[in-house]
Amino acid sequence: MTEALDVDYLVVGAGAMGMAFADALVDHSDARVAVVDRRHGVGGHWLEAYPFVRLHQSSCFYGVPSTVLGGGRLQETGPEAGLQVRAAQPEIVTYFAQVAQRLQDTGRVEVLTNADVVGRSVVSRVSGRRVEVPDACRVVDGRYLAPGIPAETPPPFAVADDVHVLPVNDLVRLEEAPSQYVVVGSGKTATDACVWLLGRGVDPDAICWVRPRDPWMLNRALIQPDPEVFLGVPAAIFEAAASSATLDEVFLRLEEADVMLRVDRSVTPTMAKAPTLGVWELELLRTIEHVVRHGHLAAVERGRLVFADGTVVGIADDAVVVHCAADALRNPPLVPVWGPGTITLQPVRAGFPCFGAAVTGYVEATRSDDAEKNWLCPPSRYGNSLAQWADMNVRGTRAAQAFGAEPDIAAWAHTVALNPSRIPPEHPGSPGLDAVRERLAAATAPGLAALERLAGFAGRGGTKSRHEAPVPASDA
Repeated sequence: MTEALDVDYLVVGAGAMGMAFADALVDHSDARVAVVDRRHGVGGHWLEAYPFVRLHQSSCFYGVPSTVLGGGRLQETGPEAGLQVRAAQPEIVTYFAQVAQRLQDTGRVEVLTNADVVGRSVVSRVSGRRVEVPDACRVVDGRYLAPGIPAETPPPFAVADDVHVLPVNDLVRLEEAPSQYVVVGSGKTATDACVWLLGRGVDPDAICWVRPRDPWMLNRALIQPDPEVFLGVPAAIFEAAASSATLDEVFLRLEEADVMLRVDRSVTPTMAKAPTLGVWELELLRTIEHVVRHGHLAAVERGRLVFADGTVVGIADDAVVVHCAADALRNPPLVPVWGPGTITLQPVRAGFPCFGAAVTGYVEATRSDDAEKNWLCPPSRYGNSLAQWADMNVRGTRAAQAFGAEPDIAAWAHTVALNPSRIPPEHPGSPGLDAVRERLAAATAPGLAALERLAGFAGRGGTKSRHEAPVPASDA
């Protein structure tokens, strides 16, 4: 007799978004859930992440709605004293293991690791055990935006046999220092690698940074779980958009407001994935003067880098080339979150994917009509280019206005630490909070219209839910 799972939902992918969805769904319904992952445990790519990685954002914005990662603690020492803690890789892995145990303790959740979904079956990679998935079970795709990481992704350039190229994970395993490090990549992984090297005494002149595109990054000091601080960020974005003729001008205005940062002020960035960065990290990165900007790196050979445009740049014969060029934030086509038989997890509000997945889980638990669910939680995207960043903010704001107009969702969202714009029920209020909310209320409509125009936005028209007028994005 074939063994079958007794579940209502099959969550494929036990990374942050899959776990956040399952956590919210289980806590707000009586659903039975199986969570499946090909890796040996829960936590997704964190199980394979480079050892010195930390969250680029506050810990409380990451994870699942029931359990605050980091406990809301502040850093007591170091260059970020007074800011929220940022969890390191071991703490994140432990956290997700504890979340998985909490879910299993409900008696309604099964966690199946080292397993693949094959058709309507779950097959163990270890034992070969096969269990069937009921026809009525709804599949939740938590892998649609699964990040690529250097440890699992070959370098996107040719590598000669006599060249030392390694993924960023292996930096910590070097046994002998080379005369030069060549860091390949423009995003957070590359900045982490550079900061780690500099923090261990590597001379900035011994680092060659191959940066195909320059990035815009958010000032981490402002992406904090204090509504007086955080709500100033969307207010500044909308104010800058309403006053600008181009997206470049929007970002330059945000730089003047200390919201956005760039490593080289003489270069106008074209990349806007917008991770957060500490000012102390920025100062370190600016000490690296050997920056190579020739677009796509085609090949690494002994003593030289060969670019797709034909440019050849010399490097040391013994250089260690550090691969940081995996596509960590994927940008596939947007699809409806609720489709026939499948829920495809995607960001909902601008950024903060764990909160988006948690909202999706809450809406699935409390609503029955898929059309209504898709109205409340239309998908957003990750930013990449400046236009995609603007598009992300338009879509995310519209979504927040839709689900924020639902009294129960708004009330729940204000209790969830994953929500960066929440105002906790116990917040005493203050003149500063009143002032920033007034700024945001005044700037949202003109700023949103300006971003739509600047991004060439062609998404869903209107921002109202079917039940009542929208509220500013900050109110959810």
